[in-house]
Amino acid sequence: MNALTNTDFHFDGQTNVYHGKVRDVYTVKNDLLVMIATDRISAFDVVLPKGIPYKGQMLSQIAAKFLDATADIVPNWKLAMPDPMVTVGLRCEGYPVEMIVRGYLCGSAWRAYKSGVREICGVKIPDGMRENERFPQPIITPTTKAEYGLHDEDISREEILKQGLVSAEEYEMLEKYTMALFMRGTEIAAKRGLILVDTKYEFGRRDGKIYLIDEIHTPDSSRYFYADSYQELFDKGEAQKQLSKEFVREWLMENGFQGKEGQTVPEMTPEIVAGISERYIELFENISGEAFDRADVSNITSRIEQNVVEYLKTV
Repeated sequence: MNALTNTDFHFDGQTNVYHGKVRDVYTVKNDLLVMIATDRISAFDVVLPKGIPYKGQMLSQIAAKFLDATADIVPNWKLAMPDPMVTVGLRCEGYPVEMIVRGYLCGSAWRAYKSGVREICGVKIPDGMRENERFPQPIITPTTKAEYGLHDEDISREEILKQGLVSAEEYEMLEKYTMALFMRGTEIAAKRGLILVDTKYEFGRRDGKIYLIDEIHTPDSSRYFYADSYQELFDKGEAQKQLSKEFVREWLMENGFQGKEGQTVPEMTPEIVAGISERYIELFENISGEAFDRADVSNITSRIEQNVVEYLKTV
């Protein structure tokens, strides 16, 4: 199976290109962004050596679906999706923080809690909580937005304001939008028999207005549990069946890799890669409620170039 791991396009009016961990973002006329969700996969802030077939298509299509489903809450950057792996949208000035919202104690928050931490990003966590336990109210635990190759760092609301990363007025709006988006995502997930456990949002500014940018409610940016088995598994203290990229992290950890210096990524055999791809398709179908329609991958690069070039002629 073909996977897209690198791009090197030169679109008409192109003024910049940024290669992120997973996405390649081309700036056109300093006003539009052509965001290509590649098939690269990252974990522990490390890009893994093999691409995952269809992953970019799934992420793009899930994000587009949720951007459309939340546009009444906050305006977003998306204008069009000329290719299954491509979103074209408005260029915004991104805020230097990511807004992470957690409804349950799990993942990195649980790992910190288990080691004795009782305050995350300035938010106090009560004693006596168990893994995957629901918080009384969702909490916001922001991180700094790191440059490529660097780790995002936890940061508190107070520190964000103290450093002047975001103004107090704008940060209040970011928190308001974050909670409203999480509530909407929770409602949509419930209709699919899922629980939206935690997620992250990125925002930007354009013409003095706040926009939601990047992806939303994808398995790369979010964690989901299955609602029908949550309580029974929680009561038994067993691991939750979940829809997220966590299964990739768990496979890496089982094989001695957590992104630390000196550690080596375990071999990604064709079977491992195919298994991750199938798991992502399961994620797509459960999260979107739709069957996944595999795009033609015989020549992904040419397909994307043709579709984007045709679209840019119309704007």
